[in-house]
Amino acid sequence: MKRSVLTTVTVAASLIASLLITTGSSASATTAEPALSVRVSGASLVDSSGQPIKILGVNRSGTEYPCVHGWGIFGSPSDEAALASVATWKGNAVRVPLNESCWLGINGVSERWGGVNYRTAIKDYVTRLHGAGFLVVLDLHWSAPGTTLATKQTVMANADHSPDFWRSVATTFQSDPAVIFDAFNEPHLIDWTCWRNGCTTSEGWKAVGMQTLVNAIRSTGAMQPIMLSGRHWGGDLSKWLEYAPVDPAGQLVAGAHIYNFSSCNTVACWDATVAPVAAKVPVVTGELGTTECSAAFVDSYMDWADARGVSYIPWTWNTWDCKSGPSLITAYDGTPTPFGSAVKQRFEAWAAASTEGVATAPDAPRSVTAKAGKRSATVSWTHGADGGSPLTGQTVRVYRGTSVVGAVAVSPTAASVRIRPLTAGVEYRFSVLATNSVGTSRESMTTNVVKPR
Repeated sequence: MKRSVLTTVTVAASLIASLLITTGSSASATTAEPALSVRVSGASLVDSSGQPIKILGVNRSGTEYPCVHGWGIFGSPSDEAALASVATWKGNAVRVPLNESCWLGINGVSERWGGVNYRTAIKDYVTRLHGAGFLVVLDLHWSAPGTTLATKQTVMANADHSPDFWRSVATTFQSDPAVIFDAFNEPHLIDWTCWRNGCTTSEGWKAVGMQTLVNAIRSTGAMQPIMLSGRHWGGDLSKWLEYAPVDPAGQLVAGAHIYNFSSCNTVACWDATVAPVAAKVPVVTGELGTTECSAAFVDSYMDWADARGVSYIPWTWNTWDCKSGPSLITAYDGTPTPFGSAVKQRFEAWAAASTEGVATAPDAPRSVTAKAGKRSATVSWTHGADGGSPLTGQTVRVYRGTSVVGAVAVSPTAASVRIRPLTAGVEYRFSVLATNSVGTSRESMTTNVVKPR
């Protein structure tokens, strides 16, 4: 019985596909999916409809170091299955550490892993993260002055390359409303004047301050939030408000890095230095972790942060040792460490509380694949959560290059459809959207490229 129902769906969908692709109908006829976006409003972060949001995410280390060591761009799995595993924790953001030398393709970085190839890979990665439902924080993690290759953290951004880095990154993502620019990972061994205005470092090179980095980003026309981490490895916000640079867009976010070994690792310190900042601007804890391999410290901080509307992005979604990472997971399927288990439970509880009793648009379909046939392609997928309301329909989009050339209406129960007629020898990709009584999901990640015979 199930087989005959699916066959009927396939035939019906094929007829629709033939009509839509032949006439060149646009996918814009389908219901628009909810926008994924973030901006600053007062002391809060808000979404596209102006509703306050709290960022609960994970760091995914691995895009800052393989490229300078000559063996890749990603240091951990970054395919759809890997991103789907992150999504099971119910967070809403991923922080992506970037390498200045690799992004700019300078100072001896291999062409294979740097420059255009690195930038293209990161842009595609951000697109796929958005497709999995995540806001993205782009972080200048490793940088270096002059002709030095960026193989580690430095005390502050450098005058030689960091403004160019941010002008390029901001230009690349200028039209993306779902990113936050994290201007510099962990300023350290500098005073507050240098933090804002720059200085000559003890190593003799010229550092630029946060004001220069803000100016570089805004010079491109990019208006997204800019996160500025405090001094002393990001743990000191004591004079953040006094030294905050001028932002014509009014979109500054304070960044804090909190670990059990940080200088500010007690409720008393958070009350004295972080809470006053959170009363004026949004605070995002760009890194949070513990080397104790237990939940006690992070639970105490998350309790404190939740009571004050402070966001947090724990470090890190990598299978390193829980002490030396510190790591949230023991496997890339999302199996948590004890520290990670506390974070996962917190994310799940927050997601449940946010949606309790309220139906939402469905999650995007997952694991979308395509297989070429004779002037056709078979597209298969796995349903995402229905948002608390049964699906009423699905839509398969047909891509040639970056252009949508067709949209196929599919029944709400289908998980596979044959698309025809397609042109033999032409490359196609596909995506799927799901609809319920509330609205339409975000678009799924696009499939592999197929070339019909």
